[in-house]
Amino acid sequence: MSTVKRYFLFICGLFFVALGISCTVKGMLGTAPISSTPYILSLRYPISLGGFTFFVNMVFLLGQILILWRKFSYIQLLQIPMTGIFGCFIDLTMFLLSIVTPEMYISRFMTMLVGASLVALGVALEIIGNVVILPGEGIVNAIAIRWHFDFGNTKTCFDTSIVLIAGFLSWLYFGEVRGIREGTLISALITGSIARFFIKNLSYVGQNGSLIFHLPFTTFPDNAEKRQSYQHD
Repeated sequence: MSTVKRYFLFICGLFFVALGISCTVKGMLGTAPISSTPYILSLRYPISLGGFTFFVNMVFLLGQILILWRKFSYIQLLQIPMTGIFGCFIDLTMFLLSIVTPEMYISRFMTMLVGASLVALGVALEIIGNVVILPGEGIVNAIAIRWHFDFGNTKTCFDTSIVLIAGFLSWLYFGEVRGIREGTLISALITGSIARFFIKNLSYVGQNGSLIFHLPFTTFPDNAEKRQSYQHD
């Protein structure tokens, strides 16, 4: 798969993740864990959710540099423009969804599920594109490498910490917890499984071992290896 196609898939992935985050916010049943702190900050200060997403992710990028130091790969500085695009996508999709105001609980719940599915689709496209990781995953990877921790366990602890920080800031600013509800937990539990489903059905493993984008219900390439599902540690 060409480099241009990989970058295109990655940027499409960023858009779908942003759209999914905006849908989750509109569902009003809690934000995705990684966006919980930027969301609380955006409620308190006159800066958009996309703006705070960029700022918080730059803190994560600085954390990667400090943790890895000489082992930090400078290609990962591409996280800066990619995160800028991501932040713009969040603000764009929040604007596009400004008319979405679900009132009944079932409609809020369905909006949240759609949001989680879109985030999962975006994550799948990012993984298939395999260009660069975003700072939220990058700092988890840096911690796991530096101290030889399991990535999956580190990711869980990191996301939990972000949610706890968001809860503390919400209580500090508003005297109550905002943006963290059952939707936050449900999104955390189902997004990974849905992403694996998309990866399995939107890609196959090429002869060099990399994932190749493949539309479902189309002819499978003759020279492709047997389709495999993505296994996330």
